[in-house]
Amino acid sequence: MKVKCAILIPVAASALLVAGCSSGSSDSVPTSLTITQATPAMEGGVCPEADPAVTTGPQWTISGATGKLAVAAATDTAGPLIKVTAPFSVDETQVKTLEAGTGKEITDEMAVNVCYEGVDGRDGQVFDSSFQRGTPLRLRTDGVVPGFRRALVGQRVGASVAVAMTPDDGYPDGSPDGTIKPGDTIIFVLKIMAAEKV
Repeated sequence: MKVKCAILIPVAASALLVAGCSSGSSDSVPTSLTITQATPAMEGGVCPEADPAVTTGPQWTISGATGKLAVAAATDTAGPLIKVTAPFSVDETQVKTLEAGTGKEITDEMAVNVCYEGVDGRDGQVFDSSFQRGTPLRLRTDGVVPGFRRALVGQRVGASVAVAMTPDDGYPDGSPDGTIKPGDTIIFVLKIMAAEKV
């Protein structure tokens, strides 16, 4: 049974996806994210809260620089499978399309509704999950950490994607709340539920 991340409410959770400290350059990644209300075109459904079936097999496996990772996409009735042999780390960010989408293509200037689950490679623990909350999170593709952005841009609505990201593409100095430590590889499995230009 998954442990609910009670310390992270949806607005706080969105802050975890946002890039860390700015370098002060004009082209730096944003350091804050405004969650806006979904328009009717952006309703985007719900995230299934059930654990994956015991018989669920991985769609993607990685032997990292340390440890191993096995993941499978969420289904219509259950969240994703993410199994980590910790400590897990990668030297290069890797993105895998688990299931291709057929909807609108995601670009740099879009808002998306995503169901996602994030796991820390250091200990294999879930640090945030919209699947566990049952509700997609609306965010901008230009307002998230680089590794999450790489998992979104170029995909299509309906896609399920996994990303194992280096600390530099996630939180090189750790997350603002201290959940993710400096040097941690983090993993997300996400499903893109809806998208629109902003």
